[in-house]
Order: sequence, then C-alpha cells, then structure tokens
Amino acid sequence: MKLRMRLALTTVAVALPVALALAWVHSAVERSAREAALAEYALTHMLSGGREQCEASPETWSNEPPDRPPHRDRPPPPFMGWGEPPPRPGRPGDGPPGRGPPPRGGVRLFAYDARFSAHNPTAPPLAEGLVEDMRQGKESASPSSGFPGFGPRESRQVLVRMPWSSGPCAFVLARRMEPPDRGPRQPLLPPPNIWLLPTLIALAGVLLTVGPVVRRLRQLTREVRASAGSAYQGPITLRGNDEISELARAFDEAGHEVRSQMELKEKREQALRTFLANTTHDVMIPLTVLQGHLAELQRRAARGEPVEAPVVAAASQEAHYMAALLHNLGAAARLEAGEPGVQRGPVDLNALVERCMGRHRPIARQSGVALECAVPESPLVVDGDVTLIEQAVSNVIYNAVRYNSREGHVAVVLERQPGDTFRLRVLDDGPGIPESELPGILERGVRGNTARTRGLGGQGLGLNIAWRVAVLHGWRLELGRSEYGGLQVDFLGKSPPRTEQGGAPPASGIG
Repeated sequence: MKLRMRLALTTVAVALPVALALAWVHSAVERSAREAALAEYALTHMLSGGREQCEASPETWSNEPPDRPPHRDRPPPPFMGWGEPPPRPGRPGDGPPGRGPPPRGGVRLFAYDARFSAHNPTAPPLAEGLVEDMRQGKESASPSSGFPGFGPRESRQVLVRMPWSSGPCAFVLARRMEPPDRGPRQPLLPPPNIWLLPTLIALAGVLLTVGPVVRRLRQLTREVRASAGSAYQGPITLRGNDEISELARAFDEAGHEVRSQMELKEKREQALRTFLANTTHDVMIPLTVLQGHLAELQRRAARGEPVEAPVVAAASQEAHYMAALLHNLGAAARLEAGEPGVQRGPVDLNALVERCMGRHRPIARQSGVALECAVPESPLVVDGDVTLIEQAVSNVIYNAVRYNSREGHVAVVLERQPGDTFRLRVLDDGPGIPESELPGILERGVRGNTARTRGLGGQGLGLNIAWRVAVLHGWRLELGRSEYGGLQVDFLGKSPPRTEQGGAPPASGIG
C-alpha cells in the first residue's frame, strides 16, 4: 500500500472518532438543555398557580394538556437542529405565557409529597436514582439513559424540587411525551455544520503536512535508484535536518561504503591476478630446473655412469625451494583470512626450533654452511598457531642458509628474557643486507641486493610472512647487522604466565 493511501486511511480513521465525539457532545449538550427547559417549565408552572391547583385536588392533578389539532393556517417552524424541532410560543392551556412545553408531544406534570409518594394513582413510580439524587439535596434530577443520541427514544423526565418542602406537591415530575410519528432512533451523526468543517480542516491539515513528505520521499527514491544504476557514483541531495534528511544521509554513506568496497575488491582482484601470474612464473622456474636435473640423472643412470653429487644437490635444492614456496603461499592465504584462519594453542618453541633445524640441515650441508642452535633446558611454551610460527622461523633460517657463503655459519638461539619474555635470534656471517635496505625489506615483493637475487618464494614472501606472523601474535620482528657481519633477525615476544613442563610437543603443520 502506498504511503499516501495509508495516510488517507489513517486520516479517515482519526476523523471518524472525532465526528462521533462531536456527535456525543452535541447530543449531551442538547439533552442537558432539554432537561433544564423541562425543570424550568415545571417550576414556573407551579409558581404561576399550579401549586394551588395541585394542593386542591392532589388525587387527580396531573396537568395533562388537552389534545389540539395542528393549526392549518400556520406552517410549522423550520427544523433548526439535530434531534428535536425548536419550541413554539406558548398558547392557552399549555402553561405560563411564553414558556410553553415543547410542541407536538406535550409535557405532563405529576406531584409527589416529601416521602416521594404520589396521591394520583396514575402517577408513575419514581426511579431509585431520582429519589437518591433528591435525598442528596439536588434541585433537579433526571434518569441516565446511557450514551446520548444512541438508543431508543424514551420519554424525557425531570424530577424537580419545589421551594416548599411539605404538602402533596413537594416534588414535581415533568415528563415529556414523544410524538407518535417520530422514528425509533435518532440519526447517527449530527448535522453537517457540526462535524463537516472540523473534518475538512483535519483532512486539509494532513494533506498539507504529508504532501511535502511524500514528494521528498519520491525524490529520494529516484535519486537512490539513479545512484544504484550508476554504480553508486551519482550524488544524493541532502537538505533539511529531519528524519528524511537522515535517511538520505544514510543512503549517501552507504553509497560511499559500497564504492570503497568495490574499489577495494577491484584492487584485491588485480593484486591477486598479478600475484598468481608471478607465482606461476616463480614455480615454473625451479620446476624446469628440477626437471633438467632429473633428466640428466636419468641419462647418466641409463648409460651406467656414476651420479655426480653436485647434480643431486642442485635437484634437492630446487625441490626444497618449491616446497618452501608452496608452504609460504599457504601461510599467506591463512594470514589474508585473519583471525578465523588462526588456530591457537600451546606451542613448544624448543621443539619447534629442533624441527626447523632438522629440516634445513641437509640443505645447509649441501651448501657448505654450518647450522647450529641453542635452546633453554626447560621448554619455552607460548600461545599461538604452531603452523604459522614454524613457517615464519623456517623462512628466516632458510634465508640465512640460502644467501650465506660456502663455509659460512648460521646460528639459531632461543633464550628467556626478564619479565616472561623471550628472544629467538637467527644470525649469520654472510654478506648481509645494507643498512639502507633494512627498513623496506619486510614489505611483500621486496628482496635484498644482488647477493640475494631470488628471495624465498620469488615474491619476497619469506620475511613478509615472518613479520605478519609476529604481528598477529603480538610479537616484534627486528632486523639488523649481526656481530659477525651478516644479518640478524630477532623474534621478541611474551610467553603466557603458565608454562608447560615436559610432555610431547605439539604436532607441526609442516612436514
């Protein structure tokens, strides 16, 4: 349902109770006026000689007006209001001059003594409510007939207290008899001049108030659709300081957010395409070299020639390189996923260092590099992802071995520090990295000088992954020149207050 139709129906739903309330007020005021007129008529009639007649013959007095045919030479007065026609001027036999009862039905008066008893047997019995009101000292009382103007039309009656408090005429009941040609019910609504004007004013107020709101909402709808059609590049008009302007501002902010997300997605897709293209190239290089070495070994084996150790070492290096590359790609994917991809648990750094040393000793021997390590006597346990931490440490050790000189040395030292902290150092005596290149060496895609022509993974992932793993675990990764002239990489972090002594080390995620 459209907003305009909904508001129109709401207006009608509000206007109907207002009209009914006006009808009730009008009917209540009219009823009160009629009862007041009846009471005034009874009091005036009794003060104008009716008392003497009543007290003279209380057994027969009821002041019943004589039936008279309507005057044919005078038309009835015009109908001026809702419910009953207006009173006519008094005539002889109707009571005091100028104060005659309402026409065409007549008013009958019945007298009651101080005990609310009537001497006239034709007098109706008084209702308990009327008697109770009189005993409470009221001057006049009328029976309640429910909601005024709705329900059957009954005889109107008012019990009036006379100025004298004794005698057979201490109270007078004025009963107005309804004409027989009246319908059984009054109309539901008052005359149009009572309810039509307020209803029209209410409708006009609603339309004048709602019209601009609907127009602004329609304009906002058009602008939002146009912005969506232009990939949220189109502007949205912002004016005012109400709820509609807040809605427009929310749409505009949502458009900015959608545009930024689309731009970020495009940048990521472009970076992913570039990364995949470069990774494919980097994987194909060692794979081609490895295939060449294996083909050479196959030819020598077919000719029965002895296998040369340098050829086997070169093939082993290329296989190790591809394994490290694939592990780094998996670690990079998990780091891109953030916390959902991290599986934290207790990690024994002593056992982790031993596994990394065992993995790199063969390649170190083939390269002529001495690889040594030192760990504390008691296990040093931290909380983290064992696979990512092992990959980070492995990257740093592999870099130190790969880019060292023959007969060089690489040392891995794990030591406790004051305040539940630890330091894991990987240092070598190789060519190292110039001081000017150290600040940017941790960025992805950045590799060292000509001495390190092909970094781990080809994409410069090795140290970048190590740095991101350290940040993810709340550690620091520091680079500098070692005391032996090469590169020194330090992992600095805090171990949890609870340390695990003994037990089997956690399983590594790297084979």
